[in-house]
Order: sequence, then C-alpha cells, then structure tokens
Amino acid sequence: MKKKALLLTMFVATLIMLALPTAKTWGEDSPRRIEVTAKKFSFDPGEITLKKGQPVVLVLKSVDASHGIRFRELNVDVKVGAHDTAEVRFTPDKTGDFVGHCSVFCGTGHGSMALKLHVVD
Repeated sequence: MKKKALLLTMFVATLIMLALPTAKTWGEDSPRRIEVTAKKFSFDPGEITLKKGQPVVLVLKSVDASHGIRFRELNVDVKVGAHDTAEVRFTPDKTGDFVGHCSVFCGTGHGSMALKLHVVD
C-alpha cells in the first residue's frame, strides 16, 4: 500500500513538473520586431527607442531603390534590394543615442538619410 502511494505521489509530481514552464522559458525574451520603411531619402520611423539587452529584429523594407542601414557602434548592418525586405537580429549591449545611416548609395539625398536609435536601461 505504501509502495502504491509513493508511486502515485511520484507520478503526480512528475506531471506537475512537466506542466510548469522551465526557468529557461521564463528568462528568455522574445525579440521585439521593428519594421522600418526606407525610401528616398528617409527612414520611417525616423527614431526608435530600445532597451539594452532586449533582442530586436529590425525589418528593413524598401519602397523604391536599394537601401541599407548601418549602426557602426552596435555592429548592425543590413542591406535591402529595391522593393524588397531584409531583416537583422541584434541585441543592444550599450546605452546611448546612435545614428544609423543608409549604407547603399541611393541618390542625391543619400547623405541625409539617417535613423536614430535611443537605447535605454
């Protein structure tokens, strides 16, 4: 009788443990997906605020020519063809304000094409 009660207790405990999420699941952050539209000669949105340590998927969509976005300080660089979409995954590892510039020459206003990232704690 004691053996059956012990086996039943162990079985119930196992079922409960399988039903609970693991510590790894609790600690994982799903990436924040941010869509940015590139067009001659701007990014929309023009400013984005991120949290340090939070994974990000930056989706770059071109509505006209080939474009790119590069944040040197964050080691982020993605290029997209005309009328196409590309994405890059990264996790900001420092706080501050960072300016990304179009990394593919797209015409006379190319030099003014910038996106500001504000990374906060």
